[in-house]
Amino acid sequence: MTVQAILNVKGSDVVSVLPADRVDDAVRTMMVHGIGAVLVRDEVGAVVGILSERDVVRGIAQDGPSCLAQPVSALATREVVCCRPEDGIAHVMGLMTRGRFRHLPVMRDGRLAGLVSIGDIVKHRLAQVEAEAQALREYVAAG
Repeated sequence: MTVQAILNVKGSDVVSVLPADRVDDAVRTMMVHGIGAVLVRDEVGAVVGILSERDVVRGIAQDGPSCLAQPVSALATREVVCCRPEDGIAHVMGLMTRGRFRHLPVMRDGRLAGLVSIGDIVKHRLAQVEAEAQALREYVAAG
């Protein structure tokens, strides 16, 4: 199973913010959309970072609540690990586990194609396991 299979169900819309946006505005955006991270994209749409709940918590721990008035670029992770639509789910799970992050932009030919989260992957994997279990039950019942 590939990342593209998840994007086929989930869609390719990605919530993003600009590097100069304030952290508190980015946090509000995450809350409104019910997400744990936003991509940071420049004026032409290139991915220049990712801001996650963990980045915000780290900022508050280091600088206190005043970090919320800082620009997103002050807290965002700049070296963004990405995957490709043709990457397998096991590969992506390994990247997330080793990197200790829960959101992964999907790039196709240097352009953003979507974003997958660990929740997306778990949901997809559970559906797969349930389908396999149902197929086995039907096989046993027919036998």
